[in-house]
Amino acid sequence: MTAEWIDGVAIGEAIKAEVARDVEILRERGIVPGLTAVLVGEHPASKIYVRNKVKASHQLGIRSEQRELDASVTSSGLLRVVDELNQRDDVDGILVQLPLPGHVDAKAILRAVSPDKDVDGFHPLNVGRLCIGAEGLRPCTPVGILEMLRRSGVPLQGTRAVVVGRSDIVGKPLALLLLHQHATVTICHSRTRNLPQVCREADLLVAAMGKPGMITSDYVRPGAVVVDVGINRVSEAERVADYFGDDPARMEDFQKKGYALVGDVHPRSVKRVASRMTPVPGGVGPLTIAMLMSNTVRAAKLRRGLQV
Repeated sequence: MTAEWIDGVAIGEAIKAEVARDVEILRERGIVPGLTAVLVGEHPASKIYVRNKVKASHQLGIRSEQRELDASVTSSGLLRVVDELNQRDDVDGILVQLPLPGHVDAKAILRAVSPDKDVDGFHPLNVGRLCIGAEGLRPCTPVGILEMLRRSGVPLQGTRAVVVGRSDIVGKPLALLLLHQHATVTICHSRTRNLPQVCREADLLVAAMGKPGMITSDYVRPGAVVVDVGINRVSEAERVADYFGDDPARMEDFQKKGYALVGDVHPRSVKRVASRMTPVPGGVGPLTIAMLMSNTVRAAKLRRGLQV
């Protein structure tokens, strides 16, 4: 058996095309959805992420802006910026790019974002809405995974799902979303006993713990669907060969760049037993940005009492 790859790029493009049509309809009614991304400091990865989000917004007709603040900004200073954006009617979505500098109270900042403009879905009110299945904005990566599975025809009702990782950003909200789809869900973490055995019980296995290549074939029931949320940079030639030694294109790319991106799933090992799996890159990542765009349009509609 060789697993079939789930094409996150194609699914993400399909979602963005739908968002672009929604934006066009809103613009015809005089409504221009607006997204503001707040970037603090010079974190290289964060700058790339924000640039890609702003670029996607422009492509879809969403008015977007980037607010860059010095790394020395205080919590109170950042709170003032968030409050200003909360008050602006032309801003439907506020995105505060994480991580924030250590001296900034990140939880206080995220709580300060208006729940109606919380396109990341991190505000406690939106988390509560998710828990009870009420209308609200959902975290982008988990809802993107759900959308990817739905569009790929992966059945969820009655499915035994195992989520490895209990973060507030991915693991916990994804478990709730899967529960709402009538899956039977187990959340695993670093203190789970007999982790490989628990994972092997899954029809759907989601890896989201930030440990490169940790999930091997020993963790996967034959025929399971495996979703890899991790993205890790690996530069050791021996490890890259272990992950991609049977993929000449990936090895050639590593020789050019000096590093390779790998998820939390060992691709060479797991593709021998899984029925379907997501690649890294090109799997979950494109869905995160697509759902951020979708959330921005959703927020624009909800704020104006329009049907979503």
